[in-house]
Amino acid sequence: MEDITSYLPDPNLAWELVITYGTQLLLSLITLVVGLWLIGRLVKVLRRVFSKRSFEPTLQTFLLSLVSITLKVLLLITVVSMVGVQMTSFIALLGAAGLAFGLALSGTLQNFAGGVMLLIFKPFKVGDFIDAQGYMGTVKEIQIFHTILNTPDKKTVVIPNGGLSTGALTNFSAEPVRRVEWTFGISYSDDIDTARAIIMEVLNSDVRILPDPAPFVGLIKLNDSSVDLVTRVWVNSPDFWDVFFSVNERVKKAFDAGGISIPFPQRDVHIIQK
Repeated sequence: MEDITSYLPDPNLAWELVITYGTQLLLSLITLVVGLWLIGRLVKVLRRVFSKRSFEPTLQTFLLSLVSITLKVLLLITVVSMVGVQMTSFIALLGAAGLAFGLALSGTLQNFAGGVMLLIFKPFKVGDFIDAQGYMGTVKEIQIFHTILNTPDKKTVVIPNGGLSTGALTNFSAEPVRRVEWTFGISYSDDIDTARAIIMEVLNSDVRILPDPAPFVGLIKLNDSSVDLVTRVWVNSPDFWDVFFSVNERVKKAFDAGGISIPFPQRDVHIIQK
């Protein structure tokens, strides 16, 4: 009768396999647990740093998630390789898939990168009035991929962050004060000093106009039909448009009361009869 013990595994070989792979498995589990703990600690430290530096809440959430996911993926690859799984082919496949994904979503990734740059460098914030990409409006929301504006006529404009972060942008709310400028035309027959005094009287009576820098009125151009006086004052940014419209109206009324005419183009037509 055949001895069946010849079909049984060698106890010594089985013990060696248990020791070898059991040790690798134990080390990989320890690495996984310690790695997850360290990642958690790092995320907490970054959250405190972001809070102290007043990062945008949207950017905080995104960066913390990105750091956490990236580190966990690297940790998983490390643990799997410790067990003995060959990761070369898997990493190459993962890289190829990432490249294809990036090419397919190049525009979206550009907007995503632009959103991160906007949230980090803060060329504007929610509530600022800006002019960008052909649109003017108040910033309502800054998202990772888009920025939402409310225009003065109450339209909602969604601008991709890619072009917004790389194109020219004017922030009208960045500075606490702004300069308001008008050009008032008077007739050649009117006295310049009288017109200047009338304008200065209007400006000095408006408490919204800042005394420093002082208001300025000067002759800027001898036009075809008028003598143009440029007027410049400084106001607090929120008062810009109120002062602009108010002074326009009050100067017109003051010119009328003071006998200063505001010329307009005129043309003489001569009819020749044969």
